Amino acid sequence: MTAIDSSLIANKPLPITFPLVDTHTHFDAPVFDSDRQTQAQQAYNRGVRHLVLVGYLYRHFDRLYDTQQAFDAMPSSVMTDVAGQSDLHPKAHIALGLHPFYIEQHTEAHLTAMAKILEERRPLAVGEIGLDTYTDTMKQPEIFAKQQRFFNAQLDMAVTHQLPVMLHIRKAHAEALALLKAHDYDAHKLGGIAHSFSGGVQEAKAFVKLGFKLGVTGQVTNPNAKKLRLAIQAAVDDYGIGCLVIETDCPDMTPIMCQTSDNSQSALGQSPPDEWSDAPAHNRNVPANLSWVLLTLSELLDTSPTELALQLWQNSCDALQTKWTYPI
Repeated sequence: MTAIDSSLIANKPLPITFPLVDTHTHFDAPVFDSDRQTQAQQAYNRGVRHLVLVGYLYRHFDRLYDTQQAFDAMPSSVMTDVAGQSDLHPKAHIALGLHPFYIEQHTEAHLTAMAKILEERRPLAVGEIGLDTYTDTMKQPEIFAKQQRFFNAQLDMAVTHQLPVMLHIRKAHAEALALLKAHDYDAHKLGGIAHSFSGGVQEAKAFVKLGFKLGVTGQVTNPNAKKLRLAIQAAVDDYGIGCLVIETDCPDMTPIMCQTSDNSQSALGQSPPDEWSDAPAHNRNVPANLSWVLLTLSELLDTSPTELALQLWQNSCDALQTKWTYPI
């Protein structure tokens, strides 16, 4: 598929927009500092009504809350320009977690501090948390053991506070499933999302069986992502479209039709967040791109966008234990 200039896409409205929830973003990243309000307004105009700011390092937790406050301070009046674009913006929510990719930076003090924040401020969810053996270093027994310990500790917090979790699992699906099955966290009751799902058919079905929704990103827009597409189709065949949610994971996972050059982040998936401050703005993924995930899923599953959008909204509410009203 030929890459399309995202600056052109940003100025071309989709034929119709649908109410959407971006269940996983890093919209607090510095790469958005120069135009966050504009991007938030564009997301709203493309249908995004809620988005989740997801934590990964303790030192950035304050940045999540600062970004949420900035959202709250954005204009709330319904003003439109000559193109009919409003100045409204999505509602921002927060998830707090200590990401396994950064396990060497996390300390016991961070766990203690995080538990206190959960008690005092009660975010929407715990995440992103999990297991990651993407590099040789992270496969080392002592490093992986620390990942497991922190994963367990954060699942304990989710149970204590009755909060859903957002899972980051990369090249450790079997180990994560075993840990989850041994833990008393129950996704059927508390919700939860297997964020940016990257496993195969059996892993997809296993996470859904445990009660998790599969988080689908812009990676599904790549026709070469055959393993991912097959896994999604297989999970839907067995469990219905109620097992899915969608996300941008911005500024990563740019849909293929929004890329302007070879985007290694989308090809690799789940790139280290601290690199995002240096990412070129023209290759960023943005919340407004979420509609392309919806439309691609609609084609893949042979389901109308209208029906799929409504179901995905309900799925997001179920996964995040919320009761957001679907806009009519």
